[in-house]
Amino acid sequence: MRSSEQTLKDLLAGNERFVSRKSIHPNQSVERRTEVVKGQRPSAVILGCSDSRIPPEIIFDQGIGDLFVIRVAGNIIDDAIMGSMEYAVEHLHVQLIVVLGHQKCGAVEATVKGGHAPGHIGTLAQAIQPAVEKARSQSGNLVENAIRIHVERMVQELKSAKPILAEAIHKGELQIVGARYDLESGRVEILG
Repeated sequence: MRSSEQTLKDLLAGNERFVSRKSIHPNQSVERRTEVVKGQRPSAVILGCSDSRIPPEIIFDQGIGDLFVIRVAGNIIDDAIMGSMEYAVEHLHVQLIVVLGHQKCGAVEATVKGGHAPGHIGTLAQAIQPAVEKARSQSGNLVENAIRIHVERMVQELKSAKPILAEAIHKGELQIVGARYDLESGRVEILG
């Protein structure tokens, strides 16, 4: 089993292949599809935004069964998402979680604009609002600052999630990092 550090290096190497248009599209064969019928052994959990422009398997040049991907607008965390991550860590023995924010996140932009959010959309804004408030005290681009702060907040929430995630971190079995995807360049930057 690869270490979390090696897994992160592999993801960033895959992203570099994607950026330089040298993707190798690993583990996308019929043989791989047949292999994963027996079970899954993903190397990382990616909590990403549901934005259609940021498909984790493509931007990290990964294949079938390589990533345990959870996507939700604004890469927020609720009980179902937390349970999914705990499952990946507890039962699939994943050692790396990446919280992946991105440039021009519509959920963050909408939260910055404020106003009425109809239906259940307000749930997303409520989860992002603390990052927006913190970003208001910083110089620079409010939306971009809020995106980074929100990712950092989600990372901290996961790191303190008891009992499963916090215990795995304490035992040295889990690493959680924040990242930001740049829509224009295609590059993933690790935050923190």
